Amino acid sequence: MTAPVRRVPDVVYGEVPGYRPLELDLYLPREDRPVPVIVLVHGGGWRCGSRRHPLPVLGADFYDRLAAQGFAVAAIDYRLSGEARFPAPLDDVRTAIGWVGEHAAGYGLDTGRVFLWGDSAGGHLALPADVADAGGAPDPGPESREALLLGAPASSVPGLAREASPVSHASAAAPPVLLMHGAADDLVPPAQSIRLAEALHAAGATAELELVPGATHMWNGASDTDGIVRRSVEFLRTVTPQAGAR
Repeated sequence: MTAPVRRVPDVVYGEVPGYRPLELDLYLPREDRPVPVIVLVHGGGWRCGSRRHPLPVLGADFYDRLAAQGFAVAAIDYRLSGEARFPAPLDDVRTAIGWVGEHAAGYGLDTGRVFLWGDSAGGHLALPADVADAGGAPDPGPESREALLLGAPASSVPGLAREASPVSHASAAAPPVLLMHGAADDLVPPAQSIRLAEALHAAGATAELELVPGATHMWNGASDTDGIVRRSVEFLRTVTPQAGAR
């Protein structure tokens, strides 16, 4: 039987002058001990999306289901590319992590067990992608997702594109990483995650890669989306065995 979940919506985790307040929604398991935290970063090509809308294939109750397994979920919004260019959205993710640390005591959060979980653009902000060399069918125009994020096509700002590409920052100090990627993804090619996993391994970091058969972008075509979530939760519990334990 799953534990009930408490929701705390519309929490302002940061304010940047000239922009809308940065908000998150908290989903809290009712536990009598500090709980691990998943900072969940939504997708949408950096230009759309909302903390209120998990991937359709995962279901509208996705955050509740994670919380019912013993994880607090901080679903965050961040500045989109129509509002501010990189590194603004990454700065917002870092601010959200800082908020968790500063307010952990008031919500029963364990600051020693804070995880990042992201899909698509949210996955990039959480860690994996190579903006400098996206692979697949290139879209170098000024209206491409990457150009809107960077303020110009990646080829025009190679230094910024490298800075925005987590593969450029692979090091032994990286936390353990699980990369799950649709094997049939033609929007963000699987080579993205393969390249990142190789870079992390070469640097001496811990990284696991799973290509999901038949899955395109946003897990469309996957035969077992519940299994993808289970695998992800198991990974979190493996890297910190107490996480969500009952």
